[in-house]
Amino acid sequence: MAAISFKHVVKQYGTGKSSVQVIHDLCAEVADGEFVVIVGPSGCGKSTLLRMVAGLEVISAGEISIAGRLVNDLEPAERDIAMVFQNYALYPHMSVFDNMAYGLRIRGMTKEAIRARVEQSAEMLGLTPLLARKPRQLSGGQRQRVAMGRAIVRQPKLFLFDEPLSNLDAKLRVQMRAEIRRLQRRMGVTSLYVTHDQVEAMTLGDRLLVLHQGLPVQLATPMEVFEHPANTYVAGFIGAPSMNMFPAVLSHDGAAANFAAGQFIAFADGRRPGADGRKLILGIRPEHVTIDAAGTVLQIDLIEPLGSETVVIGRLPDGEMFSVKVPGAAPASESMNVTIPAEHLHVFDAQTGLRLDPAG
Repeated sequence: MAAISFKHVVKQYGTGKSSVQVIHDLCAEVADGEFVVIVGPSGCGKSTLLRMVAGLEVISAGEISIAGRLVNDLEPAERDIAMVFQNYALYPHMSVFDNMAYGLRIRGMTKEAIRARVEQSAEMLGLTPLLARKPRQLSGGQRQRVAMGRAIVRQPKLFLFDEPLSNLDAKLRVQMRAEIRRLQRRMGVTSLYVTHDQVEAMTLGDRLLVLHQGLPVQLATPMEVFEHPANTYVAGFIGAPSMNMFPAVLSHDGAAANFAAGQFIAFADGRRPGADGRKLILGIRPEHVTIDAAGTVLQIDLIEPLGSETVVIGRLPDGEMFSVKVPGAAPASESMNVTIPAEHLHVFDAQTGLRLDPAG
């Protein structure tokens, strides 16, 4: 196993005025045996960061260490890592056994040792009946398991996953998520997993590293990221549907004004994030909104039934889009009345977007 250390890591393409900085001063520590998911939208630098760890991209500045060893100038083969890609990258002319055994043969291992490792890994992944097949005879999920098996047989210090489930259908993604997590816990190998899928991120990771335009904005457990997002970007990215956010102004002894055409919300327990007139962004997750006949009118634009729950999307009196998630079916009407429980409010500074503590 191996801990990973990132110290002021920067990735830049080009020089001078035409240069583009993709990763900005990233500092983070990944513990031995930890499963960290790097999450963010397309183009935020996730795969670039993973490729720098693998040695497939040159580090522009800073240091990356694996198991206490600086790896900036090491070749990929010297880093003792295994990488699983989105496109499987299997040799089409080789059997499943030979695909899994290829890296071990290059290392010069004996036939007996290779067979033992391959058969052990195949048993773990349910691939034993498929060892004689070629990749073209496998389903997408089976091919991805072969790609994982090829990584597992090497018994590396570090697993790197680059959006490995993107090519699978929804049902297979669920199955493979469970398989990857089960195997990682069983083997205890430090793992970095890149995805833009927040469901994958929330269900797989011990911690999430959320990137935004190459900047690390939060590194925390999935529930910490969900319940205490560091800024408005994280709040809007993590959670489905996205968190409702709207402008407000602090006034009236701790109440937040300008919600739903001038209505007020009193902060729980008298918490007051600043002085009168401070501009805020208030957030509330759709599942925390309550239906209340005495509440604000929400004009319904769209109802999305999901079976056990329903998402209602509409507009508040001031025109703000607003989402509500309710259990079961939504009432069949053109409007509904909603209230926002103050204890579930998320408060952010309007200028910086940063989360404000109760007494911030």
